[in-house]
Amino acid sequence: MNPVLVLKGLHKRFGGITAVDGVSLEVSAGAVTGLVGPNGAGKTTLFSLISGSERPTSGAVVFDGRDVTRLKPHVRARLGIGRTFQITQPFAGLSVRDNIAIGAYLRHPRRDDALARAAEIAAETGLAGRLDAPAAHLAVSARKRLEVARALATGPKLLLLDEVLAGLNPTEVREFTPLLENLAARGVTIVMIEHVMQAVMSLCSHVFVLAEGSLIAAGAPAAVTRNPAVIEAWLGRGAAERIVAGGPGA
Repeated sequence: MNPVLVLKGLHKRFGGITAVDGVSLEVSAGAVTGLVGPNGAGKTTLFSLISGSERPTSGAVVFDGRDVTRLKPHVRARLGIGRTFQITQPFAGLSVRDNIAIGAYLRHPRRDDALARAAEIAAETGLAGRLDAPAAHLAVSARKRLEVARALATGPKLLLLDEVLAGLNPTEVREFTPLLENLAARGVTIVMIEHVMQAVMSLCSHVFVLAEGSLIAAGAPAAVTRNPAVIEAWLGRGAAERIVAGGPGA
């Protein structure tokens, strides 16, 4: 199966700081893929390069066989790239229904059609009972669902989820996971930035690891988490040797 997303030697520099350093990778269509790494690794910047809110200093983004490197975010959204943001920022003065409809207008310009699609998406994301609630009144877990719902309403082929499980307690994570499984089951390709490793292990078939802007490991989640370079990146110099030896600090 051809990859739905191909990144070719992506670099992104902000002045003298290199945020993304020559990242090349491929994402299989229909898969749930993890993008993990320590804070400041460049993960969100990579999402911004894919979705178009940032332009790469060099390199290319190919989506569904088309080079989209120079396309604006709204054009990429119409082609099928959707994303959520790490910090949820719903339109607080609007209802849940209208928040979701904002995404639906991309493909359903008539208001009645957009609202009908919003109701369908709300049912799929566990928000059906809150359609008329003000978005400002939602708890963290419901705001996370709304963030996914609004992105999903754009009709994405590729959905970029930026720490969608962050801030949730273990029960909320378990309740959220089936939503992501259902999206993948109906063919939405998902790339997720995540620090909740239990969810990464259960949901993702493949994981890419970034550290200091560079891709340092890739593979099945179980193998990646045993990779000495990954352990060092997360836990510091010498951590891999201490863990293997079972010594102090392991």
